[in-house]
Amino acid sequence: MRDWNVVATIHDGGFRRACRLLSLEGELSRTEFYNVVVMKVPDVDAFLGWLEKLWSESRSFAEVVAHVRPVRETFHFQSPEEFEAKAKELALGLAERLAGKSFHVRIHRRGFKGRLSTKDEERSLADAILARLSSSGASARVAFDDPDAVLAADTVGDRAGIALWTREDLRRYPFLGLG
Repeated sequence: MRDWNVVATIHDGGFRRACRLLSLEGELSRTEFYNVVVMKVPDVDAFLGWLEKLWSESRSFAEVVAHVRPVRETFHFQSPEEFEAKAKELALGLAERLAGKSFHVRIHRRGFKGRLSTKDEERSLADAILARLSSSGASARVAFDDPDAVLAADTVGDRAGIALWTREDLRRYPFLGLG
């Protein structure tokens, strides 16, 4: 599936059950990565509401699904440089929402092993956001303990997605796996 907007990781032994459950809310596809599936859901907010309810009401869901992360923007890339340029463009588009706040960047990379450095990319995106805010007279700070927001990026092969999650989102949606 080339046009996904959700990445899910599944606990060992729960693949079939997790896929059955998740496919109730969108088109699901396996990936080449162990226990990782991608989905296309028509409405991310409605999907989040459904997941929140399922997570809180069904202990068995949490037993088979490790993390489910919807994304708001996706892009294709063929090189680390292209990933960095496109991710930076999207991150800078979110910079204003981080003004006056604490945040950090978290990238969950699947693929491009040895070619794309997760830590370097996280640092580069955070630095770009800080520089953008500083140039406009605003500020923010990087914090890993209880930040106001997390800019999360997921890659699956040569496709990536990005979303910005607030502290309230992280508390409300523990299945994001970012807290």
